[in-house]
Amino acid sequence: MTPPAPTAPRRLDVTLVPALSDNYIHLLRCAATAKVAVVDPAEAAPVVAALEQRGWRLDLIINTHHHGDHVGGNLELKARYGAAIVGPAADRDRIPGIDRAVADGESITLGACPLTGIDVPGHTRGHIAFHGAEDAVLFSGDTLFSMGCGRLFEGTPDQMWHSLNRLRALPDDTAVYCGHEYTAGNGRFALTLEPDNADLVARMAEVTALRAQDRPTLPTTIGVERATNPFLRADLPALAAAVGLDDQDPVAVFTEIRRRKDNFRG
Repeated sequence: MTPPAPTAPRRLDVTLVPALSDNYIHLLRCAATAKVAVVDPAEAAPVVAALEQRGWRLDLIINTHHHGDHVGGNLELKARYGAAIVGPAADRDRIPGIDRAVADGESITLGACPLTGIDVPGHTRGHIAFHGAEDAVLFSGDTLFSMGCGRLFEGTPDQMWHSLNRLRALPDDTAVYCGHEYTAGNGRFALTLEPDNADLVARMAEVTALRAQDRPTLPTTIGVERATNPFLRADLPALAAAVGLDDQDPVAVFTEIRRRKDNFRG
């Protein structure tokens, strides 16, 4: 199930920069102003290399949450480029070098491209996603993955279900850039719940082909995730039946799906 082409040209160019074992750092450039930002720099070196290759300077560092594999390059990049650091207001005490704390509904701008914070606790207590409505992009950190969601390290199932519902409500053509290359494993798990989901089967065929060529499976889209991601589908009768919880509350179904994924080895 190939993510659809955007309905309008995006003014925000996004480059995926691989880091560590399976992280993606996202390098953003506003086409109108040439301003550059980085989202969740796990480490500085690959960001510096990507910037130098393109002849760019760094203006802004954006963090979705405090985990070391998302903020590890903050201080080195700030020292090198003088870039400001923004991150979640609910977790400002754990974001190294933070200059501006962004609360739910507040916006930042990269040149002419606005990004609005959406509080999405669950993976951590202070996780925030950044949504560019005008450019149809979402930087979801570790809340929403392609065919998956983040583990509940600090939040509750109810919090995460609410957070995912906020992201699920975005337009179908919204391009989703998450923090890790977890798609193949997530898809294998999803197939244990919905083996007859034609959209899921088609998406997994694409993912398998991409990974065989060592190519990223991102971005996905909100529309694709609605059709294939079991964590966004916990309020559907078919998913409730798949985990033996017919007629149960979606939070209970989500909790069971998350429990099964935590124990999945495949």
